[in-house]
Amino acid sequence: MKNLKALKKLLDELHKKYNHRKFVHPDPLEFLYYYDDPLDREIVGLIAASLAYGNVWQILKSVASVLERLGPLPRAFILERSDKQFKKNFADFKHRFTTGDDVVNLLVGAKRAIKKRGSLHNSFLSYFSDEDENVLPALCGFVDEITSGFSFTHTGFISSPDAKSACKRLNLFLRWMVRRDEVDPGGWNDIPRSKLVVPLDTHMHKIAIMLGLTRRKQADIKTALEITDAFKKIEPDDPVKYDFVLTRFGIRNDERFRFESLCARFCTFL
Repeated sequence: MKNLKALKKLLDELHKKYNHRKFVHPDPLEFLYYYDDPLDREIVGLIAASLAYGNVWQILKSVASVLERLGPLPRAFILERSDKQFKKNFADFKHRFTTGDDVVNLLVGAKRAIKKRGSLHNSFLSYFSDEDENVLPALCGFVDEITSGFSFTHTGFISSPDAKSACKRLNLFLRWMVRRDEVDPGGWNDIPRSKLVVPLDTHMHKIAIMLGLTRRKQADIKTALEITDAFKKIEPDDPVKYDFVLTRFGIRNDERFRFESLCARFCTFL
């Protein structure tokens, strides 16, 4: 890793300047702000994160389409509708590789977990242990509980760390639900931030290589853990603290968030 002290100084400066809600759009995270009840928010978060691949504007359009069909109380909708009603409601849905049947299977799996455990939070907690190094063992159990018995058109729609995937979207979901600050709304308050894993996508991978946090070329779970461990040396209790700010460089089109701008900023701190 490059100069750790200089890197922390840069990251803290970026966090102070840009870790604000006004910089969220366009990001599927913004949908969670409309739900005060964590029992609704966790469902919205799972949907929004699961569809968070491809063009960001299409992501926002697709998430909005799902939420419009669920109505203002997603938890009540899921628990009160039959599987047949789900199929009817989502028959015409399509988001890139994800079909209406995929969304139905996700909702049925979520309903099954909620009826069994009381909430998605409780489902995740049933697999979580403070002795685990991170959230990945619990995530494996959580994914298995939701997806067991279903097949999905897009195999990466709900991926598990067991498959060596970086699980970017589910780790993003956990960031939203576990952390609480001006950007992340929280709701799952009994899971330590220190256990979170960086949601690794191509943007974060490119940035992590530039910052000297990894040299690995594959954006897999091993790389995600290596980058997370590097961030722990800077912020041991909150290794994904800088995820939102850094991923603005690639999501937003403003001049200040261009990758070249980040490179220039980093060089000035060395």
